[in-house]
Amino acid sequence: MSLTSCSIQFAKRTDRVVHMSSALVKALQLTGSNSLTLKLGSKTATVALRTMKKTGKHMVLPSTIKNQLLVPRSGNITVMSNGPKEVQIGPLIGILTNASSASVVQPFGVRSSLLKQYLRAGSRTSFYFAFLPNDINWQDETVLGYFPTPEGWVRKVVPIPDSVYNRLANRKVDRSMSMEHLKERFVRRGTSIFNWSFFDKSDVYKLLEDEKEANKHVPESHTNPSPDRIKEMLEKHRFVYLKPTAGSLGIGIYRLTYHPKRGYFARFRRQGKNVLFRFNHINGLYKLINAHSRMRSYVVQQGIRLVELDSCPIDFRFHLNKNAHNQWVVAGIGAKKAGKGSVTTHVKNGGMIMMPENVLERVFGTKAETILQDAKHAAIKIAEAIERSSRHTLGELGLDIGIDQNERIWMFEANSKPGRSIFKHPLLKAQGNASLLYIYEHLSYLAKFRVRRET
Repeated sequence: MSLTSCSIQFAKRTDRVVHMSSALVKALQLTGSNSLTLKLGSKTATVALRTMKKTGKHMVLPSTIKNQLLVPRSGNITVMSNGPKEVQIGPLIGILTNASSASVVQPFGVRSSLLKQYLRAGSRTSFYFAFLPNDINWQDETVLGYFPTPEGWVRKVVPIPDSVYNRLANRKVDRSMSMEHLKERFVRRGTSIFNWSFFDKSDVYKLLEDEKEANKHVPESHTNPSPDRIKEMLEKHRFVYLKPTAGSLGIGIYRLTYHPKRGYFARFRRQGKNVLFRFNHINGLYKLINAHSRMRSYVVQQGIRLVELDSCPIDFRFHLNKNAHNQWVVAGIGAKKAGKGSVTTHVKNGGMIMMPENVLERVFGTKAETILQDAKHAAIKIAEAIERSSRHTLGELGLDIGIDQNERIWMFEANSKPGRSIFKHPLLKAQGNASLLYIYEHLSYLAKFRVRRET
């Protein structure tokens, strides 16, 4: 296998002859080949090969072959030889998403600008596009893809891609039977896809049950807790968190506290405000919770005394990605400081993003760098453990990590489709760009366009 880049151009000819420069023929190790199979995604074409005199690496396709393969544009692209008789153009990569309030200018509604950020990372060296579930034509093995250009979005019919990044934003849609069948259909025809679907909180705890090294970082957690279980956890830990298993953004979370002499306390967010209730007896606490929630869809989790700044708890969002060599790396870390009286550290609940190095130095002094490296090591081990236990391909994770006052590292939640709010911090912009590049590189890896590891 040989991998290189070249400039691809189109010629208004109706023959089936592909011309390559001598430098490209040599780079792809095609010397002596007179014919070959040319591939793009799910489409193939048998062509004659001719060498042309032109400096640099160039390929010229007649319109016959361009139309057969549905090559979406000319210009720089990656090419790969699979032996002396087959050349693949690409990679052809799709981002599967959904849209609301779509328009010509914003085909994916408010998510259009975010998708442009994703696509910008690989558009110059691949055919990188976004698409909706209804854009797939399984019979023709094609997709109506959206490509960003300086003039706006352009729609082009392309083959079924080599790999797909699942960014369906609606949890219910993503886990529906129709979407499960769609994703399975991709896999059956050889298209790699990540990340398969949203995690529920209980999913993650189950995945880590048998992973001893990773599970030591998970607080005691129980799904579908009974009143007796909640009471037991409160008496054991003094405070717990009650979280919806399918929740996000801190919505629906309760912080429950037990003081033997003062009673039971419930802190949560209601109508945009942080509220606190006190009860003399636990029955009052049960009535409040049951009035707002259904415990069968909740997790009760041991509360951890996190490190604090200005009497406000701090936790950390670790954004992890798979790289071009199929390894987990920490792409970015944001420290999240809780707002006054808030149950969580989410920015929408009054929290703020800070640089982790600054926070840890203020809390731990000279130990800060060692603790940060320990947390990175733990995050990667947790990601590897989740991946080992998962049935589907993973390539990105957001881990909510806490560090307690004894320097112990905890993992509260793992998100298979993490948000990117930490990268809005000006000093985390470079880490955000690195994360987008990792996503593209790993999609290229899954498409089998793999760079050689340097020795």
